[in-house]
Amino acid sequence: GQLALPDAPEGSLVRTVEVRRSAKRKRTVAARLEKGNLIVSIPSHMSRAEEAEWVDRMRRRLEDRERRRRLNASGDLERRAQELNERYFGGSLAWNSLSYVGNQHSRYGSCTVGKATIRLSDTLAAMPDWVRDYVLVHELAHLLEPNHSPAFWALVARYPLAERARGYLIAKGVED
Repeated sequence: GQLALPDAPEGSLVRTVEVRRSAKRKRTVAARLEKGNLIVSIPSHMSRAEEAEWVDRMRRRLEDRERRRRLNASGDLERRAQELNERYFGGSLAWNSLSYVGNQHSRYGSCTVGKATIRLSDTLAAMPDWVRDYVLVHELAHLLEPNHSPAFWALVARYPLAERARGYLIAKGVED
């Protein structure tokens, strides 16, 4: 049956949860969102505690995905990268894609030079703008210098808050 979520976070996409137990389902859990109703399909042998854990995990996963979709759709990241490109690289850089992602847990950004793709951890969206800007400059610099050579660090040093931002990120526990 359906279950209302009295403790759903403010602005939550999920208003109700429907758990569907299946004897055919052996190990996998699936979820989808339909008009504010989170439908979670689980194996019938799962305990109520496992069910609750999976419902919470799937709710967070769907809401994180939607938050990233909105962040990326806003165009703010692309606009900011263009501004930083103009200011620190004379507008000379080009990239094929730039987006927030949710699968970077050991770094804040990455650049695949051959494909000219830049990905930033979605955790940066909640950090001060000057920290996000540093990571953007860092990844943009990789389009010119695909390593961490002295020439690369000279490009990054054009950003006046580079050392401060690096210190901030190191204090958060992940280095570049």
